[in-house]
Amino acid sequence: MSVSIVWGRCMTFDEWLIARLKKFGCYSAADDGVHGRAVIEGLKAFQKKVELPVTGKADAATVTALRKDPREVITVFQAVPKGSERPVWLREAERLTGTREISGAKSNGVIIGWAKKLGGWVASYYTNDDIPWCGLFMAHCIGATLPSELLPSNPLSALAWSRFGTPLKEPSLGAIMTFRRDGGGHVANYLGEDTTHYHVIGGNQQNTVNVTRIEKSRLDAIRWPQTADPPVGDRIFLTAKGVPVSTNEK
Repeated sequence: MSVSIVWGRCMTFDEWLIARLKKFGCYSAADDGVHGRAVIEGLKAFQKKVELPVTGKADAATVTALRKDPREVITVFQAVPKGSERPVWLREAERLTGTREISGAKSNGVIIGWAKKLGGWVASYYTNDDIPWCGLFMAHCIGATLPSELLPSNPLSALAWSRFGTPLKEPSLGAIMTFRRDGGGHVANYLGEDTTHYHVIGGNQQNTVNVTRIEKSRLDAIRWPQTADPPVGDRIFLTAKGVPVSTNEK
């Protein structure tokens, strides 16, 4: 089975998805690897084209159909990169790992760009990445990948995400988790846990998008988007070794 390569590395699932949609003439937007509105519309167009239920989601039947090469006499199935089982908003968060604010008067245009895409009062208010941006990062990841999802009225407030979507009794991969800290809160996505800490990926964790550990006693809420498929899988237990601890995200 072949392996898809982009610039000397393996494709992400979303890069593969865009490439396959382009192959079938169902995608003409930016080739940026983002599972956003253009991908969702491309999936709907492809599903209609091959007479599948039009959902805009890369479900198993759609991925199988995308694997077939439309120009081969003998059916050829393309390899699918790993990652399709991860929630779309989590894949976007992982894609942005390493994004860092710029200290001083300058700001990272990528972070400011998230606010501009959200529009409204957020775009006019958020003009400097010295302003806490964990909520902004979450709003970007959810808004870009689940465009029908209702975001908090103040997405910049970390603890506003405690009322987002629907509650979960226990975390699942990609769950939105909120935490309390001195002077405010924090919001990030669940990757796993050890005995004492949750392992999360989020924005503004030491001024960066990264993976860190947060003490379980600080947990405020566990939430899940209303427009997403239900959570899959149980809690994930990881080793604490090598993962830094965060005590006060700013």
